[in-house]
Amino acid sequence: MRFHILLASLLATAASAAAQETAPPDPCGGEAFKQFDFWLGAWDVTTPDGTLAGENLITSEENGCLVLERWRSTGGGTGQSYNYFNPATEKWRQVWISQGGMIDYEGGLTETGSMKLEGTITYVGTGQQAPFTGEWTPNEDGTVTQYFEQYDAESDTWNPRFTGLYTRKEPEAH
Repeated sequence: MRFHILLASLLATAASAAAQETAPPDPCGGEAFKQFDFWLGAWDVTTPDGTLAGENLITSEENGCLVLERWRSTGGGTGQSYNYFNPATEKWRQVWISQGGMIDYEGGLTETGSMKLEGTITYVGTGQQAPFTGEWTPNEDGTVTQYFEQYDAESDTWNPRFTGLYTRKEPEAH
């Protein structure tokens, strides 16, 4: 009889401890952390004339706290970016790194639902810098339009740098 009481007591203690153990809170589960999720996926990227420019893989990492970009152009060039929502500034930030340049910019959703970031591009070979913007617009057909501009101080104008249409890759047949 004592054995049964001891066993029942141990089981009750274990059940109570298990009930007290809850999953830790999701630090990046809020709505703001999901604003750039429309860019997630495996994409073919084309220029406005339909020419394939490259492919891009955009993944959610670190339990939704990071959007990681891995770019490969048709010419073999590569680059990566880290994108994250900073709760201290309430802005999105992207840090892009490639062998040709680095971009560091921040911003957020526009009234129309696109993600617009503003900052600076630095060219690796020369160290030259210029103001730079990037905008990602989700389209009704599921594509995403990416548009970059760079400021030219000599002419006091913003010049287009790249426009790409992101189309989701078809799943591979097995």
